[in-house]
Amino acid sequence: MQTVIHRAESRGGGDYGWLKTRYSFSFAQWYDPTRMGFGALRVINDDYIAPNNGFDTHAHADMEIITIVMSGTITHTDSMGNMGTVSAGEVQVMSAGTGVTHSEVNASEKDPITLFQLWITPRVQGIDPAYDQRAFDLETEDAVALVGGSGLSINQDAAITHVKLQNNSFTYELKDPSHGAYVLVIAGDIEIAGDTLETRDAIGIVGTDQIELKGTGTVLIIEVPMV
Repeated sequence: MQTVIHRAESRGGGDYGWLKTRYSFSFAQWYDPTRMGFGALRVINDDYIAPNNGFDTHAHADMEIITIVMSGTITHTDSMGNMGTVSAGEVQVMSAGTGVTHSEVNASEKDPITLFQLWITPRVQGIDPAYDQRAFDLETEDAVALVGGSGLSINQDAAITHVKLQNNSFTYELKDPSHGAYVLVIAGDIEIAGDTLETRDAIGIVGTDQIELKGTGTVLIIEVPMV
């Protein structure tokens, strides 16, 4: 088993006034040649969006975009005709495929939004764009499949699992032993592969078919092909 640890303070970031963000991998003006992704996982952005602000209409192609809303509500509009809101506890997935434009706006007058946005490279390029969203019980369930398995589907053999530990242990079984897993600690203190990780620390793991987590806290486990 091989591991790489990315401490919270080692992330890039930006403060644009309306948007405060931290980048796990090279993004926008922050570039680190050693942080270009983890297998098919290309982006994890940890965003804070101020009230009455957001991302104006912009374009994507050939990327799987997953948005996990932690607090607040975003208003989504896209060129596929989808229009609606995505609130805390909901997950949005979008296969950009041959091309899609969309906007994500915080329409609230007073409440900010916090969210994670992940980009995963697709299994097949040039597909028709697609969109889906779903609400999940992230407060009471110990382990919830957000993407893959019983969760939402994307155009990649990937899985995203939300795990909540209450001073106990959890064993994650990889769907494919050739995959890797990138584990991001949302909050808490977690022991993984002999290392202790704190809030917003992350660890990438390859060369194993299972990962044991111990401690108290909440994590995202992102399983992706490594090629």
